[in-house]
Amino acid sequence: MLANTFIDNAKVMSKGQITIPKDIREILGISCGDRVTFVVENGSVRLINSAVYAMQMLQSQMSGEAENTGLTSERAIMDLVKEVRGESED
Repeated sequence: MLANTFIDNAKVMSKGQITIPKDIREILGISCGDRVTFVVENGSVRLINSAVYAMQMLQSQMSGEAENTGLTSERAIMDLVKEVRGESED
């Protein structure tokens, strides 16, 4: 078994509901009122904190965009920030 693997189980109730075990909720950083995302791949399901999943999707979609717009150095990024803020060159 992998070192970072954690296994727990829950009983499915009459309306398909389950209680996510406390240890799993803590690992995923979810609490009452939070949303979760189910990802089904090859007959397995991953349960992910929806906020974390959304951030991962955004990061994936934005990957390479800085290079596409010519922001290839820290200096170029700082120049853009100054321009957006309306700051003058020193």
